[in-house]
Amino acid sequence: MSKVLVLNGPNLGRLGSREPEIYGSLNFAELISQVLEVAEQLGLDVEVRQSDSETELIHWLHEAVDSGSHVVINPAAFTHYSYSLRDACALVTKAGLKLIEVHISNPHAREEFRHNSVISAVSTGVIAGFGIKGYLLALGAIV
Repeated sequence: MSKVLVLNGPNLGRLGSREPEIYGSLNFAELISQVLEVAEQLGLDVEVRQSDSETELIHWLHEAVDSGSHVVINPAAFTHYSYSLRDACALVTKAGLKLIEVHISNPHAREEFRHNSVISAVSTGVIAGFGIKGYLLALGAIV
């Protein structure tokens, strides 16, 4: 059974109440529930985590490398400027593991500063603009 860490960056713990017109009305607990349900159907061992801390996300990416876990990551605001997070993501793919970058909204349809991702170049793939379904599509891409 493949292991997968589903990592979420800053403010994603506020899903459901943070700009629902952009991020939808599902809260973070409902996201976790949907992800775990699909993971079970796909035969994946999944753990979902969220942190507003760049440092914690980096440590979790190191943990993924050390444990041989694939990663689904929504880096949130760190997408656009965190080179340290990018370097940790690169460690995942260089270890032969998949790293799927997910965005609930389509960053290219939003403010210009959101158009650039420093993470995409080191990701196995990117899924954006499909709401919470993007996480479920990413799990399918892992298998």
